[in-house]
Amino acid sequence: MDAVAPGVRELRLHVLGEWRVVYVAALADAVYVLHCFRKRARKTPQAELELARRRYRQIGDR
Repeated sequence: MDAVAPGVRELRLHVLGEWRVVYVAALADAVYVLHCFRKRARKTPQAELELARRRYRQIGDR
């Protein structure tokens, strides 16, 4: 998910619909889950990406 930030990954789940987990594992020996959401459209909504970006910036401040 370079649309969020470098090193951010997306986990795709196909259980009772389409779900996405956006996470980063390269910071401070931890896995940070930035956002989880149900994907209802073919393209990921911009609001979902922006929320993940904001959360990524928040953990970068630590």
